[in-house]
Amino acid sequence: MKQLVLDLGADQAHSLESFEVGQNAEAAQLMGQFAARRSREHFAYLWGEAGVGKSHLLKALASTERARYISPFSIESEFVYSPEVDLYLLDDCEKLSPVSQIDAFALFNEIRANNAFMVCSGAVAPAVLPVREDLRTRMGWGLIYQIHGLSDDEKVAALSTAAAARGLTLSPGVLPYLLSHFRRDMRSLSAMLDSLDQYSLETQRPITLPLLREWLQAEAKE
Repeated sequence: MKQLVLDLGADQAHSLESFEVGQNAEAAQLMGQFAARRSREHFAYLWGEAGVGKSHLLKALASTERARYISPFSIESEFVYSPEVDLYLLDDCEKLSPVSQIDAFALFNEIRANNAFMVCSGAVAPAVLPVREDLRTRMGWGLIYQIHGLSDDEKVAALSTAAAARGLTLSPGVLPYLLSHFRRDMRSLSAMLDSLDQYSLETQRPITLPLLREWLQAEAKE
């Protein structure tokens, strides 16, 4: 039997439409305004724990025209303002190095001077970001939203919808069991659904609790 290994490192397509909104309807609506460059505010900051979808939103915005995604580890030139770019997406701000903080500070000023747009994200609210004070102040220039993770019921509903879109039939109890025995962020759970589908096809068995337990045990051995 061929073993299928869950690959969480592969990039998946990001879009505003595929973001599971949950309790974040207002923030999601604002991101749509940024995508269309119709927001009255030119700056926004999203914060929350890992796996709630902050990077998903920024990368979705980065797929629009004249946009640039910047990670804390991007090269210096990525932090330089360009007239060809009118939307900047700065992710994981708590990880900015001292040098990158200087570059980000300069970029903020250029964006404001040129009436461009910027959305930043971080693990914590701007007021407690571990960055230099003048940069921390700029992080709070615009609207600030905490991005909340989905509840268990919302995760089950989202995964059920994703399974139906793939034409998958899941036996009752599969998704609740998965939430109790697997990583709980939606990126991991969505990737799991793909791999579980492949495992089902490989073994020519339906997706039931026994198959799920077998698959999880095989994954644990890797």
